[in-house]
Amino acid sequence: MKIAVLRERAEGETRVAATPETVTKLIGLGAEVAIEAGAGDLARFPDKDYAAAGASVGNAATTIKGADIVLTVRRPTAASLSGAAAGALVIGAMDPYGNEAEIAALAKAGVTTVAMEFMPRITRAQVMDILSSQANLAGYQAVIDAAGAFDRAMPMMMTAAGTVRPAKVFVMGAGVAGLQAIATAKRLGAVVTATDVRAAAGEQVESLGAKFIMTEALKDASGTGGYARELTKDEQAAQAELVAGHIAKQDIVITTALIPGRPAPKLVSKAMVESMAPGSVLVDLAAERGGNIELTQPGKTITTANGATIIGFTNVAGRLATSASQLYSRNLVSFLETLVDKKEKVLAVNWDDELVKATVLTRDGAIVHPNIKFDAAPAAAKPAAAKAAEPSKGAAPKKAAAPKAEAAPAKAAAVAKTIGGKVKKAAPVVAPIAKAAASKAAAAPKQAAAKPAAAKAAAKPAAAKAAKPAAAKPSTAKGKK
Repeated sequence: MKIAVLRERAEGETRVAATPETVTKLIGLGAEVAIEAGAGDLARFPDKDYAAAGASVGNAATTIKGADIVLTVRRPTAASLSGAAAGALVIGAMDPYGNEAEIAALAKAGVTTVAMEFMPRITRAQVMDILSSQANLAGYQAVIDAAGAFDRAMPMMMTAAGTVRPAKVFVMGAGVAGLQAIATAKRLGAVVTATDVRAAAGEQVESLGAKFIMTEALKDASGTGGYARELTKDEQAAQAELVAGHIAKQDIVITTALIPGRPAPKLVSKAMVESMAPGSVLVDLAAERGGNIELTQPGKTITTANGATIIGFTNVAGRLATSASQLYSRNLVSFLETLVDKKEKVLAVNWDDELVKATVLTRDGAIVHPNIKFDAAPAAAKPAAAKAAEPSKGAAPKKAAAPKAEAAPAKAAAVAKTIGGKVKKAAPVVAPIAKAAASKAAAAPKQAAAKPAAAKAAAKPAAAKAAKPAAAKPSTAKGKK
């Protein structure tokens, strides 16, 4: 089997899907490994190191030619995979929500795509969890970026000239990134506080030496399956009041509510930012999805009118390209080990394995993941609409619209399911942080449950339309006689 690793083409992507270390492991599985020249340059892995590890280094066309497996960080284009073996496995972060057209193109190209971010949160899959490995680094880097922009000392310093007070750091969200941010800020000597709408998160926060704050009016918003339940209006108001009052006294604020496939919930308003002292720093780890802070500009660092700095880097883990690539590539190798027959040294995918079923998006030219099955609906609707247009012009738009109405709850349920998987294990990541995110996650099961009913309802007009022409035929014939 041949494994190919192409250079990442996405703007700002510095990571690589294989390192010299993991190339050695892949070869040990019986694979021939091909690396595109320059693939590891931005992560400080030169071509000579890959060659020394046993990989062949060449141009893109040579690398991809005949590849049975393609390892990637970001979703590749269908065109870039031209030349790979039929049905080749393409493994990486696919980011399917909101990018359905690209997933459909990959399906059409005949490759089998595997979305590593869909890896279930179960014990055997911990070592394959790319979201946790990258979020850990993002939480760490957020504090380093904040400290660099703060222009003051983080720890308390007692000198002959007097005492310098420690910086006050507030972390919003006690998920994987949030807990790492707390730990890093504590190691730098800051006074750290954190919030989360689930009371259970308090123990994790306090175990790291930080103070957990939660409004008395809220008590606990833990829901079922690791979700935060929807807050009542009174709880929402109390939580907003608590956050607003606390932020005004902080030097550094780090927000961590990044929801895959959804716009980030707004946690910090313009008024909250303006209440902070000049020189304060805010780091928004959800910038790539629009940001948790109202004033965030994705990809930029800005200074507000009151002198606060807002850092909105996207792909924060990519700012630690070497470390991020090392962890990410190990995640991929751990998954690949479950797909290979180690005795025969050949690819032997068990399509019934729960890890495979949870992560495969496309196979045999079709989209097969249940959470994104609506992607095929628009294409399927066209012939139906054309057929319906024959007996009745007015019937066509209604028939074509039916799959679209069904798609929305399916998509919401898919996103909620992914978030739920993240929260259930490790620490609650994002859903508990914002009432908006919590509301959407809590609503998702209801939407999913409503789907059969919606489908049934959508079927009624179709049946009625089908019956209408049949009834009209005898009548018309009779009239002609």
